[in-house]
Amino acid sequence: MPTLRRVTVLSGGVGGARFVQGLLHGLRSGTVPGGSADTEVTVVANTADDWWIHGLKVCPDLDTVMYTLGDGIDVERGWGRRDETWSARTELEAYGVEPTWFGLGDRDIATHLVRTQMLEAGFTLSQVTEALCRRWLTPVHGDGVRLLPMSDDRVETHVAVADPESPSGRRVVHFQEYWVRLRAAVPAETVLVVGQDAATPAPGVLEAIAGADLVVLPPSNPVVSVGTILGVPGVRDAVRATSAPVVGLSPIVGASHVHGMAAQMLTSIGVEVSASAVGIHYGARERGGVLDGWLVDDRDADQVARLEDAGVRARAVPLMMSDHDATAAMAAAAASLVVDGAA
Repeated sequence: MPTLRRVTVLSGGVGGARFVQGLLHGLRSGTVPGGSADTEVTVVANTADDWWIHGLKVCPDLDTVMYTLGDGIDVERGWGRRDETWSARTELEAYGVEPTWFGLGDRDIATHLVRTQMLEAGFTLSQVTEALCRRWLTPVHGDGVRLLPMSDDRVETHVAVADPESPSGRRVVHFQEYWVRLRAAVPAETVLVVGQDAATPAPGVLEAIAGADLVVLPPSNPVVSVGTILGVPGVRDAVRATSAPVVGLSPIVGASHVHGMAAQMLTSIGVEVSASAVGIHYGARERGGVLDGWLVDDRDADQVARLEDAGVRARAVPLMMSDHDATAAMAAAAASLVVDGAA
């Protein structure tokens, strides 16, 4: 079994953060093949969900990963700070300041204030993230975990939805409005990632992929999380070119997603909502895609053959992140599938 010195994870928010938490647990407990407590983990986080609200720069996926790995996340919500209060939100609503549908907690606001002040002072998002992580990640993980934004450039996901009152019959909303205000309850006609074509990978992103011993696509949204990271020019090519094996875990279990809105987003791009279809959407590296291996849940075991026919090594294992041990077992299965060549 090769030694896993460095693992790189391309992560969205809640699902990706919980997976990395379990991965770290597995590395430290020795259950991930080839890994150890000394294995360095780099998380490249999606930043296309970012937006500006009340004059503050909010980075939901970066913060969800940072708070989760720094033991500050509200576990029940899966996002935001634990022991949060909402006085500022209440006052903003009293003033009638919109949007009232997106709430910032008082503790969380401190993070956004620091980020915004640093950005306005000329620091890059990468530099800001490194500074924030000195509070959250360094005390818990030392230098063993790095969190990188996918890009320092402004990239934003927007979603086109039907609007009978619009002359065009549709309107385009920011991803946060689609997810938080509309609760992804209306069909997404088109997903538009503004600024992506002109973006460049943040410092360290390509190096983390090229220098990894294992690259993981966790059970994050394949369209608006992992998909937007891979869409930054140069990132997909780096994943295809790395000497490290690349393995992914399905966010679809049975006929739908476990968390979030993967089903809606897959439908918007014409991809079947199934574990095998997502793996085939990413594609086998030997056929121009990005995957060497793909894990599906036990209940989707009948889809393994379809993936194998598409050139993707596959295996069915339990994929419910019910606790750290269960998630560590998922990480161990992912490593075993591609690192030691087991089928």
